[in-house]
Amino acid sequence: RRPGKLHADKGYDYAHLRRWLRERGIKHRIACRGVESSQRLGRHRWVVERTVSWLAGCRRLHRRYERKAEHFLAFTSIACTLICYRRLTK
Repeated sequence: RRPGKLHADKGYDYAHLRRWLRERGIKHRIACRGVESSQRLGRHRWVVERTVSWLAGCRRLHRRYERKAEHFLAFTSIACTLICYRRLTK
């Protein structure tokens, strides 16, 4: 499945990236360097950054210690389950 829309900051302001997204039918909202502030994009990106920081709080996932991708994905699933459980019990 493809996302319908992509929000990105000025670090992704390249013509080839915009063209690549357009070819795949993905609408993009990328802040232009030197023209606009990336503050307006912050409210959309904050959700992703918050979730990544929750996962970074799990010591085992902070650095990828596992050699096999299946093990890493299993630990990621466990971490997500624990995060959801803690949020629901509050």
